[in-house]
Amino acid sequence: MLKNFIYSVYHYSWALVSAVLFWFPSHKIRVIGITGTKGKTTTVALLAHVFSSVGKQSAYLSSAFMSDGTNSIKNKTSNSMPGRFFIQRFLRQSVRAGSAYAFIEVTSQGVVQHRHKFISWAGAVFLDIHPEHIESHGSFKKYLQAKLSFFTYAHNHSRNTVFYIHKNDSHADDFIRAAGDSKKILFSADDLFDIPDCPALPGDFNKINIAAMYAVAREEGITHRDIIQALISFLGVSGRMEFVVKEPFEVVVDYAHTPDSLEAVYAFLRARVDLRGTKLICVLGSAGGGRDTWKRPAMGKLAGNYCDEIVLTNEDPFNEDPDRIIDMVFEGVRQGSKYAHARTHRVLDRKEAITKAVSLAQPGDVVVCTGKGSESYIRVKGGKKIEWSEREAVLEAQRGYTQI
Repeated sequence: MLKNFIYSVYHYSWALVSAVLFWFPSHKIRVIGITGTKGKTTTVALLAHVFSSVGKQSAYLSSAFMSDGTNSIKNKTSNSMPGRFFIQRFLRQSVRAGSAYAFIEVTSQGVVQHRHKFISWAGAVFLDIHPEHIESHGSFKKYLQAKLSFFTYAHNHSRNTVFYIHKNDSHADDFIRAAGDSKKILFSADDLFDIPDCPALPGDFNKINIAAMYAVAREEGITHRDIIQALISFLGVSGRMEFVVKEPFEVVVDYAHTPDSLEAVYAFLRARVDLRGTKLICVLGSAGGGRDTWKRPAMGKLAGNYCDEIVLTNEDPFNEDPDRIIDMVFEGVRQGSKYAHARTHRVLDRKEAITKAVSLAQPGDVVVCTGKGSESYIRVKGGKKIEWSEREAVLEAQRGYTQI
Protein backbone atom coordinates (compact mmCIF):
# COMPACT_ATOMS: atom_id res chain seq x y z
CA MET A 1 0.00 0.00 0.00
CA LEU A 2 2.79 2.45 0.94
CA LYS A 3 4.60 1.68 -2.33
CA ASN A 4 1.44 2.42 -4.36
CA PHE A 5 0.91 5.67 -2.44
CA ILE A 6 4.48 6.85 -3.11
CA TYR A 7 4.12 5.87 -6.78
CA SER A 8 0.91 7.89 -7.08
CA VAL A 9 2.32 10.96 -5.31
CA TYR A 10 5.45 10.84 -7.47
CA HIS A 11 3.52 10.94 -10.75
CA TYR A 12 0.96 13.42 -9.45
CA SER A 13 3.79 15.77 -8.52
CA TRP A 14 5.27 15.56 -12.01
CA ALA A 15 1.88 16.38 -13.52
CA LEU A 16 1.38 19.40 -11.24
CA VAL A 17 4.88 20.80 -11.62
CA SER A 18 4.80 20.48 -15.41
CA ALA A 19 1.45 22.27 -15.63
CA VAL A 20 2.76 25.14 -13.51
CA LEU A 21 6.06 25.29 -15.38
CA PHE A 22 4.29 25.67 -18.74
CA TRP A 23 1.56 28.01 -17.40
CA PHE A 24 -1.42 25.66 -17.79
CA PRO A 25 -1.46 25.85 -21.61
CA SER A 26 -4.70 23.87 -21.97
CA HIS A 27 -6.61 27.01 -20.95
CA LYS A 28 -5.64 28.53 -24.32
CA ILE A 29 -6.40 25.63 -26.63
CA ARG A 30 -9.33 23.22 -26.97
CA VAL A 31 -8.00 19.84 -25.87
CA ILE A 32 -9.96 16.73 -26.78
CA GLY A 33 -8.89 13.36 -25.42
CA ILE A 34 -9.64 10.05 -27.09
CA THR A 35 -9.63 6.85 -25.04
CA GLY A 36 -10.40 3.23 -25.80
CA THR A 37 -8.62 -0.05 -26.39
CA LYS A 38 -8.36 0.32 -30.14
CA GLY A 39 -8.87 3.03 -32.74
CA LYS A 40 -7.36 5.92 -30.80
CA THR A 41 -4.53 6.67 -33.22
CA THR A 42 -6.77 6.56 -36.29
CA THR A 43 -9.41 8.75 -34.64
CA VAL A 44 -6.82 11.32 -33.57
CA ALA A 45 -5.37 11.48 -37.09
CA LEU A 46 -8.81 11.72 -38.65
CA LEU A 47 -9.91 14.53 -36.34
CA ALA A 48 -6.74 16.53 -36.96
CA HIS A 49 -7.14 16.11 -40.72
CA VAL A 50 -10.80 17.16 -40.79
CA PHE A 51 -10.32 20.16 -38.50
CA SER A 52 -7.20 21.36 -40.32
CA SER A 53 -8.92 21.00 -43.69
CA VAL A 54 -11.47 23.65 -42.69
CA GLY A 55 -8.88 26.07 -41.32
CA LYS A 56 -8.96 24.99 -37.67
CA GLN A 57 -5.25 24.42 -37.10
CA SER A 58 -4.88 21.30 -34.99
CA ALA A 59 -2.13 19.68 -32.97
CA TYR A 60 -2.17 15.98 -32.18
CA LEU A 61 -0.36 13.45 -30.03
CA SER A 62 -0.73 9.75 -30.72
CA SER A 63 1.26 6.54 -30.44
CA ALA A 64 2.27 6.89 -34.10
CA PHE A 65 2.76 10.60 -34.81
CA MET A 66 2.67 14.02 -33.20
CA SER A 67 2.39 17.60 -34.40
CA ASP A 68 2.08 21.03 -32.86
CA GLY A 69 -0.12 21.94 -35.81
CA THR A 70 2.73 22.63 -38.22
CA ASN A 71 5.13 19.75 -38.89
CA SER A 72 4.27 16.11 -38.20
CA ILE A 73 6.93 13.78 -36.79
CA LYS A 74 6.98 10.17 -35.65
CA ASN A 75 6.42 9.50 -31.98
CA LYS A 76 9.65 7.78 -30.96
CA THR A 77 8.99 7.88 -27.22
CA SER A 78 7.57 4.32 -27.21
CA ASN A 79 4.68 5.81 -25.27
CA SER A 80 1.25 6.84 -26.53
CA MET A 81 0.84 9.30 -23.65
CA PRO A 82 4.34 10.43 -22.61
CA GLY A 83 5.04 11.88 -19.17
CA ARG A 84 7.79 13.92 -17.52
CA PHE A 85 6.65 17.37 -18.72
CA PHE A 86 6.01 16.06 -22.24
CA ILE A 87 2.28 16.71 -22.59
CA GLN A 88 2.26 20.15 -21.00
CA ARG A 89 5.29 21.19 -23.05
CA PHE A 90 3.58 19.82 -26.17
CA LEU A 91 0.45 21.87 -25.42
CA ARG A 92 2.49 25.03 -24.82
CA GLN A 93 4.31 24.54 -28.13
CA SER A 94 0.98 23.95 -29.86
CA VAL A 95 -0.38 27.21 -28.48
CA ARG A 96 2.71 29.09 -29.65
CA ALA A 97 2.35 27.50 -33.10
CA GLY A 98 -1.17 28.93 -33.34
CA SER A 99 -3.17 25.73 -33.02
CA ALA A 100 -6.77 26.07 -31.91
CA TYR A 101 -7.23 22.37 -31.08
CA ALA A 102 -5.16 19.52 -29.68
CA PHE A 103 -6.25 15.90 -30.03
CA ILE A 104 -4.56 13.54 -27.58
CA GLU A 105 -4.64 9.79 -27.01
CA VAL A 106 -5.51 9.06 -23.39
CA THR A 107 -4.24 5.68 -22.22
CA SER A 108 -5.06 3.70 -19.10
CA GLN A 109 -1.43 3.64 -17.99
CA GLY A 110 -1.18 7.38 -18.58
CA VAL A 111 -4.22 7.92 -16.38
CA VAL A 112 -2.75 5.77 -13.58
CA GLN A 113 0.30 8.04 -13.73
CA HIS A 114 -1.89 11.18 -13.57
CA ARG A 115 -0.85 12.43 -17.00
CA HIS A 116 -4.42 13.52 -17.76
CA LYS A 117 -4.50 15.86 -14.78
CA PHE A 118 -4.15 19.64 -14.79
CA ILE A 119 -5.48 19.68 -18.34
CA SER A 120 -8.71 21.48 -19.17
CA TRP A 121 -10.53 18.95 -21.35
CA ALA A 122 -12.93 20.48 -23.87
CA GLY A 123 -13.97 17.01 -24.97
CA ALA A 124 -13.53 13.37 -24.01
CA VAL A 125 -14.19 10.52 -26.43
CA PHE A 126 -14.78 6.86 -25.54
CA LEU A 127 -14.41 4.43 -28.44
CA ASP A 128 -14.45 0.93 -26.96
CA ILE A 129 -12.94 -1.30 -24.30
CA HIS A 130 -11.64 -4.85 -24.48
CA PRO A 131 -9.28 -6.90 -22.30
CA GLU A 132 -5.80 -5.36 -22.55
CA HIS A 133 -2.93 -4.51 -20.17
CA ILE A 134 -4.51 -6.91 -17.68
CA GLU A 135 -1.25 -7.92 -16.04
CA SER A 136 0.02 -4.35 -15.67
CA HIS A 137 -3.26 -3.19 -14.09
CA GLY A 138 -3.99 -6.36 -12.13
CA SER A 139 -7.43 -7.06 -13.62
CA PHE A 140 -9.83 -6.00 -16.33
CA LYS A 141 -11.86 -4.19 -13.66
CA LYS A 142 -8.87 -2.00 -12.79
CA TYR A 143 -8.16 -1.40 -16.47
CA LEU A 144 -11.76 -0.28 -16.95
CA GLN A 145 -11.55 1.90 -13.85
CA ALA A 146 -8.49 3.68 -15.23
CA LYS A 147 -10.40 4.55 -18.39
CA LEU A 148 -13.40 5.72 -16.38
CA SER A 149 -11.15 7.87 -14.18
CA PHE A 150 -10.36 10.02 -17.19
CA PHE A 151 -14.06 10.76 -17.69
CA THR A 152 -14.59 11.36 -13.98
CA TYR A 153 -11.68 13.77 -13.79
CA ALA A 154 -12.76 15.69 -16.89
CA HIS A 155 -16.28 15.99 -15.48
CA ASN A 156 -15.11 17.20 -12.08
CA HIS A 157 -12.28 19.53 -13.11
CA SER A 158 -13.00 20.94 -16.56
CA ARG A 159 -15.64 23.48 -17.48
CA ASN A 160 -18.21 22.53 -20.10
CA THR A 161 -16.56 19.28 -21.16
CA VAL A 162 -18.52 17.46 -23.85
CA PHE A 163 -18.42 13.67 -23.60
CA TYR A 164 -18.69 11.50 -26.72
CA ILE A 165 -19.61 7.88 -26.01
CA HIS A 166 -19.84 4.88 -28.31
CA LYS A 167 -23.34 3.79 -27.34
CA ASN A 168 -23.06 0.22 -28.65
CA ASP A 169 -20.09 -0.72 -26.50
CA SER A 170 -21.00 -3.08 -23.67
CA HIS A 171 -19.55 -0.63 -21.11
CA ALA A 172 -21.17 2.51 -22.52
CA ASP A 173 -23.38 2.92 -19.45
CA ASP A 174 -20.31 3.01 -17.19
CA PHE A 175 -18.91 5.95 -19.17
CA ILE A 176 -22.29 7.68 -19.26
CA ARG A 177 -22.40 7.54 -15.46
CA ALA A 178 -18.78 8.72 -15.18
CA ALA A 179 -19.65 11.82 -17.21
CA GLY A 180 -22.24 12.81 -14.60
CA ASP A 181 -24.52 15.67 -15.60
CA SER A 182 -22.15 16.99 -18.29
CA LYS A 183 -23.27 17.16 -21.90
CA LYS A 184 -23.12 13.74 -23.54
CA ILE A 185 -23.27 12.86 -27.23
CA LEU A 186 -23.80 9.20 -28.09
CA PHE A 187 -22.55 7.84 -31.40
CA SER A 188 -22.25 4.55 -33.28
CA ALA A 189 -21.51 3.20 -36.74
CA ASP A 190 -25.28 3.29 -37.37
CA ASP A 191 -25.00 7.09 -37.62
CA LEU A 192 -23.07 6.83 -40.89
CA PHE A 193 -25.97 5.91 -43.17
CA ASP A 194 -25.51 9.03 -45.32
CA ILE A 195 -21.71 9.18 -45.18
CA PRO A 196 -19.69 7.61 -48.03
CA ASP A 197 -16.97 5.07 -47.34
CA CYS A 198 -13.50 6.45 -46.73
CA PRO A 199 -11.08 4.77 -49.18
CA ALA A 200 -8.23 4.99 -46.68
CA LEU A 201 -10.22 3.42 -43.84
CA PRO A 202 -11.56 0.06 -45.06
CA GLY A 203 -13.44 -2.40 -42.88
CA ASP A 204 -16.38 -2.13 -40.51
CA PHE A 205 -14.04 -1.68 -37.55
CA ASN A 206 -13.04 1.76 -38.84
CA LYS A 207 -16.65 2.97 -38.85
CA ILE A 208 -16.52 3.56 -35.10
CA ASN A 209 -13.53 5.88 -35.58
CA ILE A 210 -15.33 7.76 -38.35
CA ALA A 211 -18.51 8.04 -36.26
CA ALA A 212 -16.53 9.44 -33.34
CA MET A 213 -14.86 12.00 -35.58
CA TYR A 214 -18.18 13.01 -37.09
CA ALA A 215 -19.78 13.54 -33.66
CA VAL A 216 -16.92 15.75 -32.47
CA ALA A 217 -16.67 17.71 -35.71
CA ARG A 218 -20.39 18.48 -35.87
CA GLU A 219 -20.43 19.58 -32.22
CA GLU A 220 -17.47 21.89 -32.91
CA GLY A 221 -19.32 23.55 -35.79
CA ILE A 222 -17.98 21.81 -38.89
CA THR A 223 -20.62 21.26 -41.55
CA HIS A 224 -21.67 17.87 -42.89
CA ARG A 225 -20.46 18.81 -46.37
CA ASP A 226 -17.00 19.86 -45.15
CA ILE A 227 -16.65 16.64 -43.15
CA ILE A 228 -17.46 14.52 -46.20
CA GLN A 229 -14.96 16.39 -48.38
CA ALA A 230 -12.24 16.00 -45.76
CA LEU A 231 -13.05 12.33 -45.23
CA ILE A 232 -12.65 11.56 -48.92
CA SER A 233 -9.23 13.26 -49.01
CA PHE A 234 -7.93 11.48 -45.90
CA LEU A 235 -4.87 9.38 -46.76
CA GLY A 236 -4.95 7.08 -43.75
CA VAL A 237 -2.44 6.43 -40.99
CA SER A 238 0.91 4.78 -41.55
CA GLY A 239 0.91 1.31 -40.00
CA ARG A 240 -2.87 1.18 -39.58
CA MET A 241 -4.43 -1.06 -42.23
CA GLU A 242 -1.82 0.26 -44.64
CA PHE A 243 -1.63 -1.44 -48.03
CA VAL A 244 2.12 -1.09 -48.51
CA VAL A 245 2.15 -3.31 -51.62
CA LYS A 246 -0.80 -3.62 -54.01
CA GLU A 247 0.54 -5.67 -56.96
CA PRO A 248 0.91 -8.50 -57.88
CA PHE A 249 -0.27 -9.40 -54.38
CA GLU A 250 -1.17 -7.16 -51.45
CA VAL A 251 0.90 -6.67 -48.31
CA VAL A 252 -0.85 -4.99 -45.39
CA VAL A 253 0.80 -3.56 -42.26
CA ASP A 254 -1.41 -3.09 -39.21
CA TYR A 255 -0.85 -2.40 -35.52
CA ALA A 256 -3.46 -4.96 -34.34
CA HIS A 257 -2.15 -6.19 -31.00
CA THR A 258 -5.26 -7.49 -29.24
CA PRO A 259 -7.42 -10.50 -30.16
CA ASP A 260 -10.39 -8.24 -30.97
CA SER A 261 -8.46 -5.98 -33.30
CA LEU A 262 -6.60 -8.91 -34.86
CA GLU A 263 -9.84 -10.73 -35.64
CA ALA A 264 -11.32 -7.60 -37.20
CA VAL A 265 -8.31 -7.32 -39.53
CA TYR A 266 -8.25 -11.03 -40.35
CA ALA A 267 -12.02 -11.15 -41.01
CA PHE A 268 -11.85 -8.19 -43.40
CA LEU A 269 -8.92 -9.63 -45.34
CA ARG A 270 -10.31 -13.18 -45.30
CA ALA A 271 -13.42 -11.95 -47.07
CA ARG A 272 -11.18 -10.18 -49.56
CA VAL A 273 -9.23 -13.30 -50.54
CA ASP A 274 -12.32 -15.53 -50.49
CA LEU A 275 -13.85 -13.39 -53.23
CA ARG A 276 -10.74 -14.00 -55.35
CA GLY A 277 -10.15 -17.59 -54.37
CA THR A 278 -6.65 -16.73 -53.14
CA LYS A 279 -4.70 -17.09 -49.88
CA LEU A 280 -4.30 -15.08 -46.68
CA ILE A 281 -0.75 -15.20 -45.30
CA CYS A 282 0.07 -13.69 -41.92
CA VAL A 283 3.17 -12.62 -40.02
CA LEU A 284 2.34 -12.84 -36.33
CA GLY A 285 4.21 -12.23 -33.10
CA SER A 286 3.26 -11.16 -29.59
CA ALA A 287 4.63 -8.65 -27.11
CA GLY A 288 6.81 -9.95 -24.30
CA GLY A 289 8.13 -8.74 -21.01
CA GLY A 290 5.43 -10.62 -19.12
CA ARG A 291 2.70 -8.46 -20.61
CA ASP A 292 -0.70 -9.93 -21.40
CA THR A 293 0.55 -13.48 -21.83
CA TRP A 294 -3.08 -14.65 -21.91
CA LYS A 295 -3.60 -13.23 -25.39
CA ARG A 296 -0.77 -15.14 -27.07
CA PRO A 297 -2.64 -18.42 -27.62
CA ALA A 298 -5.82 -16.45 -28.37
CA MET A 299 -4.09 -14.61 -31.21
CA GLY A 300 -2.50 -17.80 -32.46
CA LYS A 301 -5.89 -19.47 -32.58
CA LEU A 302 -7.26 -16.61 -34.68
CA ALA A 303 -4.39 -17.05 -37.13
CA GLY A 304 -5.17 -20.74 -37.34
CA ASN A 305 -8.83 -20.01 -38.01
CA TYR A 306 -8.36 -17.33 -40.65
CA CYS A 307 -5.00 -17.75 -42.37
CA ASP A 308 -3.76 -20.23 -44.99
CA GLU A 309 -0.08 -19.68 -44.21
CA ILE A 310 1.27 -18.48 -40.86
CA VAL A 311 4.74 -17.13 -40.15
CA LEU A 312 5.36 -16.83 -36.40
CA THR A 313 8.09 -14.40 -35.41
CA ASN A 314 9.54 -11.99 -32.89
CA GLU A 315 7.84 -8.74 -31.90
CA ASP A 316 8.91 -6.98 -28.69
CA PRO A 317 10.31 -9.67 -26.37
CA PHE A 318 11.88 -7.29 -23.85
CA ASN A 319 13.54 -9.59 -21.28
CA GLU A 320 11.51 -12.66 -22.14
CA ASP A 321 12.73 -15.57 -24.26
CA PRO A 322 11.27 -14.90 -27.74
CA ASP A 323 11.16 -18.63 -28.52
CA ARG A 324 8.94 -19.17 -25.48
CA ILE A 325 6.58 -16.44 -26.70
CA ILE A 326 6.36 -18.11 -30.12
CA ASP A 327 5.68 -21.46 -28.41
CA MET A 328 2.66 -19.93 -26.64
CA VAL A 329 1.34 -18.40 -29.86
CA PHE A 330 1.83 -21.72 -31.66
CA GLU A 331 -0.24 -23.55 -29.05
CA GLY A 332 -3.11 -21.33 -30.08
CA VAL A 333 -2.48 -21.94 -33.77
CA ARG A 334 -2.89 -25.66 -33.14
CA GLN A 335 -6.33 -24.99 -31.68
CA GLY A 336 -7.46 -23.12 -34.77
CA SER A 337 -9.27 -25.63 -36.92
CA LYS A 338 -11.31 -23.79 -39.54
CA TYR A 339 -8.40 -23.80 -42.01
CA ALA A 340 -6.90 -27.18 -41.16
CA HIS A 341 -4.59 -26.91 -44.17
CA ALA A 342 -2.86 -23.88 -42.66
CA ARG A 343 0.90 -24.21 -42.65
CA THR A 344 2.94 -22.68 -39.86
CA HIS A 345 6.52 -21.45 -40.18
CA ARG A 346 8.73 -20.27 -37.30
CA VAL A 347 11.20 -17.54 -38.25
CA LEU A 348 12.60 -15.73 -35.23
CA ASP A 349 14.18 -12.83 -37.12
CA ARG A 350 11.29 -10.52 -38.02
CA LYS A 351 12.87 -9.23 -41.22
CA GLU A 352 13.45 -12.78 -42.43
CA ALA A 353 9.89 -13.67 -41.40
CA ILE A 354 8.45 -10.95 -43.60
CA THR A 355 10.68 -12.07 -46.46
CA LYS A 356 9.43 -15.62 -45.95
CA ALA A 357 5.78 -14.54 -46.01
CA VAL A 358 6.28 -12.52 -49.19
CA SER A 359 8.06 -15.46 -50.84
CA LEU A 360 4.97 -17.59 -50.20
CA ALA A 361 2.64 -15.12 -51.93
CA GLN A 362 1.14 -15.64 -55.37
CA PRO A 363 -0.73 -13.06 -57.47
CA GLY A 364 -3.98 -12.08 -55.75
CA ASP A 365 -2.87 -13.26 -52.30
CA VAL A 366 -2.80 -11.01 -49.24
CA VAL A 367 0.08 -10.90 -46.75
CA VAL A 368 -0.70 -9.19 -43.45
CA CYS A 369 1.94 -8.18 -40.89
CA THR A 370 0.51 -7.23 -37.50
CA GLY A 371 1.73 -6.02 -34.14
CA LYS A 372 4.31 -3.36 -35.03
CA GLY A 373 2.48 -0.93 -37.30
CA SER A 374 4.54 2.25 -37.56
CA GLU A 375 6.64 1.61 -34.44
CA SER A 376 10.27 2.62 -34.83
CA TYR A 377 11.92 0.01 -32.62
CA ILE A 378 11.92 -3.64 -31.62
CA ARG A 379 12.51 -3.74 -27.87
CA VAL A 380 14.74 -6.52 -26.60
CA LYS A 381 16.61 -7.70 -23.52
CA GLY A 382 18.26 -5.19 -21.21
CA GLY A 383 16.17 -2.24 -22.32
CA LYS A 384 17.86 -2.14 -25.72
CA LYS A 385 15.99 -0.93 -28.80
CA ILE A 386 16.67 -2.04 -32.35
CA GLU A 387 15.64 0.45 -35.03
CA TRP A 388 12.80 -0.94 -37.10
CA SER A 389 10.45 -0.05 -39.93
CA GLU A 390 7.83 -2.63 -40.81
CA ARG A 391 7.05 -0.75 -43.99
CA GLU A 392 10.67 -0.75 -45.16
CA ALA A 393 11.03 -4.44 -44.32
CA VAL A 394 7.98 -5.18 -46.49
CA LEU A 395 9.27 -3.09 -49.39
CA GLU A 396 12.69 -4.71 -49.22
CA ALA A 397 11.11 -8.17 -49.24
CA GLN A 398 8.94 -7.17 -52.18
CA ARG A 399 11.96 -5.90 -54.11
CA GLY A 400 13.65 -9.23 -53.52
CA TYR A 401 10.54 -11.03 -54.77
CA THR A 402 10.47 -9.07 -58.03
CA GLN A 403 14.13 -9.93 -58.67
CA ILE A 404 13.57 -13.68 -58.46
